[in-house]
Amino acid sequence: MQQKRNIQIIEWEDLDKRKFYSFGVFMTMSIRATVYPATLIRTRLQVQRGKSLYSGTFDAFFKILRAEGVRGLYRGFMVNTFTLISGQAYITTYELVRKYVSQYSEDNTVKSLVAGGSASLVAQSITVPIDVVSQQLMMQGQGQHLTRFRLSSSSETGKPKKMIGQTRNIIAQIFAADGFRGFYRGYVASLLTYIPNSAVWWPFYHFYAEQLSKLAPSDCPHLVLQAMAGPLAAATASTVTNPMDVVRARVQVEGRTSVIETFRQLIKEEGFWGLTKGLSARIISSTPTAIVMVVGYETLKKLSLRPELVDSRHW
Repeated sequence: MQQKRNIQIIEWEDLDKRKFYSFGVFMTMSIRATVYPATLIRTRLQVQRGKSLYSGTFDAFFKILRAEGVRGLYRGFMVNTFTLISGQAYITTYELVRKYVSQYSEDNTVKSLVAGGSASLVAQSITVPIDVVSQQLMMQGQGQHLTRFRLSSSSETGKPKKMIGQTRNIIAQIFAADGFRGFYRGYVASLLTYIPNSAVWWPFYHFYAEQLSKLAPSDCPHLVLQAMAGPLAAATASTVTNPMDVVRARVQVEGRTSVIETFRQLIKEEGFWGLTKGLSARIISSTPTAIVMVVGYETLKKLSLRPELVDSRHW
């Protein structure tokens, strides 16, 4: 257990791995279900030209709700749940790389930076094909005119079969148009978005938690400070990486091949303000995500602490 900071950090070797993975799946699923509507809204805002469809985050929310109902806010959600695999891969990679780096450096910022970037690299290799399919499903309904692929009428019959039919329909169209490579469209853009995002988030999370611990009363629970530090880190990371996130969404949804060309066209058509598209939706989604993730993740680690260490830790 690292004790250089006021906020104690539970390391990989302190955990009961069976408990860690069991609780982790439930936690990840809960988080994704909570923030998915904001993710869908962010994608539609980033792909639209100017304000052709929605004027902002809340306008998009109410228009989708009126036109498509609650189900419209969860288009592609079942496909997106497969990212549970990448979520577990992310956590494992982060903790293992952090442990490995600690052999060479005890600096928490260095460990968080390297481990966060490495975890994102592994996770995105699993996530991108799932994202490509789920984003195409997100764009159906009001946003279908913005994407290359549209659902055929045959995929709309029967409720239980509807989701499976729509997913198969989109997968078949992607493969027919682009082959297997189509499922990794935007992979480079995703790496350029999420590796920096993850690499920035973890150091800032520990930094904000440390600074808050210096300002808060000594009897303030660490979990409260961590719950405050999470959204601050998420807002910082989202602001830094949003331009590339806009490019990533357009590459994947519109079927573009060049990250640089997509970036240039975005600047040409919408100016530098175009790089902020979806930022408010991203921060809105990342704030509860960060709170739930931090509280859930830190609680998960405490619940997964090896029995012989429980009584020796003060929170």
